[in-house]
Amino acid sequence: MIKLRLRRMGKKRQPHYRIVAAEARWPRDGRFIEVIGYYNPRTDPYTLEVNVERARWWLEHGAQPTDTVRALLVRAGVLPPRQQNEAKRETAETAQPET
Repeated sequence: MIKLRLRRMGKKRQPHYRIVAAEARWPRDGRFIEVIGYYNPRTDPYTLEVNVERARWWLEHGAQPTDTVRALLVRAGVLPPRQQNEAKRETAETAQPET
């Protein structure tokens, strides 16, 4: 399964991240298929650059973003914001025992 996730870069205590498409089994900072963006939380305001076209392509082809990358893609305008009703419905469905 392909995941869109963060790859840590930078020196000690000075992290910045690349948003990459990678196989889920590969190490966090190891192999990746493609770099689709950049995120630096240490600047004020934070720096976020995303190749919107490639991010949408990966999502259309089944790539699953991690929670953090999903939030960054919402900020970048690639994904719509999650509705609170959807989140409540998902938690309610998982909380009910199946009979």
